[in-house]
Amino acid sequence: MSEEYTFPVIQTERLLLRETVEQDADDIFAMHGDPELMRWFGTDPLPDLDAARGLIRKFASWRLDENPGTRWGIQTRQHARLLGTCGLFRWNPAWRKCMIGYELAVHAQKQGFMRETLSAVMSWGFKHMELNRIEAMVHPDNLASLKLLRELGFVDEGRSRQAGYWQGQYHDMLQLSLLRSEWPANDLK
Repeated sequence: MSEEYTFPVIQTERLLLRETVEQDADDIFAMHGDPELMRWFGTDPLPDLDAARGLIRKFASWRLDENPGTRWGIQTRQHARLLGTCGLFRWNPAWRKCMIGYELAVHAQKQGFMRETLSAVMSWGFKHMELNRIEAMVHPDNLASLKLLRELGFVDEGRSRQAGYWQGQYHDMLQLSLLRSEWPANDLK
């Protein structure tokens, strides 16, 4: 990426999806340091605020990876407090595919914020990254995430046995995907 890179800010009806910055460290730590919330994320909980700052730097570094990605911070348009993050990563431009991942603070759940975020991020990815396929790997017991992805059109493709390892144990993961032709958004042309 060039030094002139401009982070792709996305606005929805209620949300502002923007770059995570060091000022978000407390909110990142509140989410990523919470063992209950991290039981589905695929990593161990962060031990401290310095680790949260490191995660913010890691999200920013994705743009420079061989298979780049973008991670948006989620906030309402009225308040700067970070509600969660959502990212497209492991982008393979030649194959026109990537992965999607996300998390939302407990206090922000069950308000439709993640549905709104995923819809905006996937439309952006299909249009600006010229994706044909977006993949998700979800823990089989993460029923809320599975329900949301399926409602958005993701199709179950199978179970990867012991594909993840966090919090001291192996976890099976379900593979889902959404193809560009299955995404009903009108703004892709």
